[in-house]
Amino acid sequence: MKNFLSVHDVKDVEALAKEALKIKQHPFKHKKLGKNKTMVLVFLNSSLRTRLSTQKAAQNLGMQTIVLNLGQDSWNMEYEDGAIMKGTTAEHIKEGAAVISEYADIIGLRCFPSLTDRDRDYGEFVLQQFLKNIKVPLVNMESATVHPLQSLTDLITIREFSKKKRPKVVLTWAPHVKALPQCVPNSFAEWMNRADVDFVIANPEGYDLAPSFRGNAKILHAPKEAYKGADFIYAKNWSSYEDYGKILCEDETWMVNTEKMSLTNNAKFMHCLPVRRNLVVEDAVIDSKNSIVIQQAGNREWAAQSVIKKLLS
Repeated sequence: MKNFLSVHDVKDVEALAKEALKIKQHPFKHKKLGKNKTMVLVFLNSSLRTRLSTQKAAQNLGMQTIVLNLGQDSWNMEYEDGAIMKGTTAEHIKEGAAVISEYADIIGLRCFPSLTDRDRDYGEFVLQQFLKNIKVPLVNMESATVHPLQSLTDLITIREFSKKKRPKVVLTWAPHVKALPQCVPNSFAEWMNRADVDFVIANPEGYDLAPSFRGNAKILHAPKEAYKGADFIYAKNWSSYEDYGKILCEDETWMVNTEKMSLTNNAKFMHCLPVRRNLVVEDAVIDSKNSIVIQQAGNREWAAQSVIKKLLS
């Protein structure tokens, strides 16, 4: 594995999830791998789970970690080639990324989409600008279109809690107060399409994910139909892909509630967090014994550690 940018850098997603669960049992077994090595975690956006879990994972492997909030701890970066830098940016990505690369054995990068320019976002402009100017492996800690560490975590969690070999997994859209990226649902769909699961996506009209990401998933526009017999319900909001970045629907009936959960096969409830209670999911569901959101968040550490271990190896 040269970089970890998306599911396409992984030969066998089920094998990687299995490896992560082994690491969970013996987290310090490979501590010598990272001795005298440094991972620099570069954040252009807010983070809680990704920041803590990736830093902890690197430390479990014996690495030193440096966290850099770009534009806060450092100069604002210019990304455009040929830019005349008379504005607020003081350093160009060509020098900035290259210098970070001098201090790192692995770089982690988190950068969000604009939600205004679909071509630029789906071309992963910022991520690609980093890749062009570094000489060490890069871990995608969420980018404009995908969040592969989260999706690996989700597969790990499904395998940990599943009572059957091929569970029914439902990704359901849920309402939100603002436009959110498609990163998590895109990535989740990619990984579920590569995993041995019965995968269904439920979303309102106008919210279908890009064909390249939804793949062979069954698409339903009626939530109750999707919930029937489900073993896992994964809730997430996303803005429109077709009418890019727009909120087309605020239908509160899409909220995950006990009524719809009663249609499932005693399903576990999942969410990547943070979550807006009583908008995305009602308290009675997220506080129930079937909610595994905290265990899911905990597995972020083992997802990151399995990826970093492969890069170090």
